[in-house]
Amino acid sequence: MPLRAPKGFIDESDPKVCQIGHPAPPWLVNYADLMTELVCFFVILYALSAALNKNVQNAKNQVDEMIKEKKVAGETEVNKQGLKVTLEEKGGSSFFTSGAAETTAEIDSKIQELAPVLKPLVATNDLLIEGHTDSQRISNEFFDSNWELSTARATAVARLLVDKYGFPPEHVGAVGYGDNRPIAPNDTPEGRARNRRVVFFISAENSKIPLKGRGGSAASQPAPPAGATEPSGANSVPLGPETKLGEPAGNKP
Repeated sequence: MPLRAPKGFIDESDPKVCQIGHPAPPWLVNYADLMTELVCFFVILYALSAALNKNVQNAKNQVDEMIKEKKVAGETEVNKQGLKVTLEEKGGSSFFTSGAAETTAEIDSKIQELAPVLKPLVATNDLLIEGHTDSQRISNEFFDSNWELSTARATAVARLLVDKYGFPPEHVGAVGYGDNRPIAPNDTPEGRARNRRVVFFISAENSKIPLKGRGGSAASQPAPPAGATEPSGANSVPLGPETKLGEPAGNKP
C-alpha cells in the first residue's frame, strides 16, 4: 500500500516535486555560466603567459628583425612554455665541421647577433640548447650515431655562449635529438640543411637556480670536459680531439 502524503504536504506524484533533493534557484544557472567563463579566461591567460611577458615579446621582435635584416634562415615562436629561436643552415653554410662538433665562424656570427638579445633573459630564465641533425647516418671514431653528434654540437654551442659571451652556466643546458625531430624531408639537400639546426629555448618561468656571481674568477668558470681546448677564436669550441673528427664530405649529418 503506497504511503499517503501527510496533510498539508504535496504528493510526491505532483510534477512540481523534485524526486531527489530540491530544485535549484533560478540564479544558479547564470552563476554556473559565469564560473565556467572565468575558468576559461584564466586558462587562456596561463596559455598566453609567455606571450604576455614584455621581455619575452621584445626579445622575439628583436630576433625577428635580426633574421629579416641579416637574411638568416630561421624562425621564432612564443608559446606558454617560452621563447624558441631556431637557426637553420642555408646556402651551403655550415654551423659545424663535417661529422664533428666544432663550431664554425658561421654559427658564431649568428650567436654574436643573438647574444645581446638573449643574455638579459637568461639572467633570470633557463636556456636550453637543442641540437638536431639530418638523417644521414654517422659512425666514426668519436660518434656512434647522430644522437651523440647532436648532443655534442648542442654542448659546443652552450660552451660558446658561456665561455665567449658570458652567459651564466647555471642557467644554460644542452640536449641532442639527433634526426628524430625533422622539420623537412631528408630526401633533398635543402631539407637536410633545414634539419641540421640549432634551437635556443628560453623558459617562460623564472629559474629557481640563483646566479653564482661569476665575477671573472677562474673558480666560477665551468670546467671544460676532458680533452677539450679553451676557445681561442670565433670558431673554436672543439669537443674532443680536433683532428680525425672529419668524415667524407658526402656524409654530413
